[in-house]
Amino acid sequence: MSMLDKSAMTKGKLRYHLRLKPGDVGRYVLLPGDPDRVLRIAEQLDDAREVMFHREYRTVTGSYRGITISATSTGIGCSSAAIAVEELANVGAAHFIRVGSTGALQPEVKIGDIVVNTASMRNEGTTSFYVNDGFPAVADHFLTNALIESAIELRGERGYGLHVGLGASDDAFYGETPDHIQMLH
Repeated sequence: MSMLDKSAMTKGKLRYHLRLKPGDVGRYVLLPGDPDRVLRIAEQLDDAREVMFHREYRTVTGSYRGITISATSTGIGCSSAAIAVEELANVGAAHFIRVGSTGALQPEVKIGDIVVNTASMRNEGTTSFYVNDGFPAVADHFLTNALIESAIELRGERGYGLHVGLGASDDAFYGETPDHIQMLH
């Protein structure tokens, strides 16, 4: 069976879910889940403008220190995040940083702390459509290192904890058993 290359068929055209086209977003995109968090990010950008809000996907584009930055909400879960990333890449985005809330199993991780994942355990079904099950989900070393260095630099003045390491992505938010949680812990 041959695969259908949807990205080649739609390259440079208006994207179906996000309703974006080339030029609407920067190469760097912050990805919160909640559309309202996109507006909070926009407050930190110069010349921020809402480009589109369709379904759970809200996109703003502006600049920070002269670099064009966009933010797009991804909704909940890996499937809707995959749609967002694929469509953003198709219109020119190249670097994606997930921002927002996360669950934590270690008691030392507090609300407001910064968590930088260097890799993720793939406990969901979406990524198996892109890579084999044995393929690791490892973050880009250079971008991750820049995030860690920035967090260390600002930690003293902002007073947050910093946690770096392996994370996990799950589809079933309420499906975990105590045994599964213990294994992750």
